[in-house]
Amino acid sequence: MKKSSAFIFFFLFTCFLFTQSAKGQRLQPGFDKAEYIEFLKITAHQLDTPWKKGSIPLPEHFHLAYRSPTVGLDNRWDLWLRDDGALGIISVRGTTPNNISWLENFYSAMIPAAGTIQLADTQIFKYHLSADPKAAVHIGWTIGLGFMAPGIVAQINEQYAKGMRQFIISGHSQGGAIAYLLTSYLYDLRSTGKIPKDLIFKTYCSAAPKPGNLYYAYSYEQLTAGGWACNVVNPADWVPQTPFSVQTINEQPPVNPFKGARKSIRSMRFPQNIAIGYLYGRLNGGTRKAQRRFEKYLGNMAGAQVKKALPGYKQPRLYPSADYVRTGNMITLSPDSAYYQRFPDTSSNVFIHHMMGPYLYLINKY
Repeated sequence: MKKSSAFIFFFLFTCFLFTQSAKGQRLQPGFDKAEYIEFLKITAHQLDTPWKKGSIPLPEHFHLAYRSPTVGLDNRWDLWLRDDGALGIISVRGTTPNNISWLENFYSAMIPAAGTIQLADTQIFKYHLSADPKAAVHIGWTIGLGFMAPGIVAQINEQYAKGMRQFIISGHSQGGAIAYLLTSYLYDLRSTGKIPKDLIFKTYCSAAPKPGNLYYAYSYEQLTAGGWACNVVNPADWVPQTPFSVQTINEQPPVNPFKGARKSIRSMRFPQNIAIGYLYGRLNGGTRKAQRRFEKYLGNMAGAQVKKALPGYKQPRLYPSADYVRTGNMITLSPDSAYYQRFPDTSSNVFIHHMMGPYLYLINKY
């Protein structure tokens, strides 16, 4: 009898420890294939996205706990909770078929990575995504972040009060671009004590475009160093190569060999100075002219359309750059001949390599 009681006690105690261990399972740094697959399934069930095709199953271990209202330029996000209540996934919706959602993508002039934006007559968004004054980010996606940020922070605080301490920040396509910025935003709030300091964040961007310039990338990569963020890309997908980039001499650090180039060229002997000066002027002038055109068409002119969609919005000061770069740790998938047989290149569907199906197919083979 005593042996039987001891065995029952040991069995129950072991079950208790196992339950507590599972419930308290902490996020670990580094790419986790199972986590990413769950996120892809969540993204596929956010609806209203042009890449939602086929019958992708629901996630195995998460359920939808909250869906935000649609705000800003057709932005929305979900909160999915793991069944043990120990982890939340903040999933930012990507581009929708609506014109204003595409306008958010095309509104791609840069703004400083720290500042304020007047989103509406009574709504001002203060953001700090990098401490580097040379860091700059995509204006359209920052506006999207601004409209969603208050609701996201409110839900984080609500779940924190219930005992949750860890969240995955995620998004596919436009959602991934905003997930970059959201990660920087939440890290800043945590470091300044505006949200609890014991919160743990891990980021999965997927098929994400480039969110900002090289100095923003440096800041983001330092912030998430050690495996706390990644961007999963399919090399056949064109979206991660956007927005287009234009690098000028002004993008270089203050100490560089190009700063005094004209002075050095003038000191050369004739006719070298004339020939090289002409070539330098053509190369330097061409990139600067292209950058100004980007700012004109994808900044001021696109901004005029945004003002029509968002009454009370005031465009902030633009940053004179279009030097968009790949950002963060890249997880590169490997499309092979079997992949292209299943998902062949076609001009009739430019999103064929950008959809959930191809990414889920490739990650299962990863």
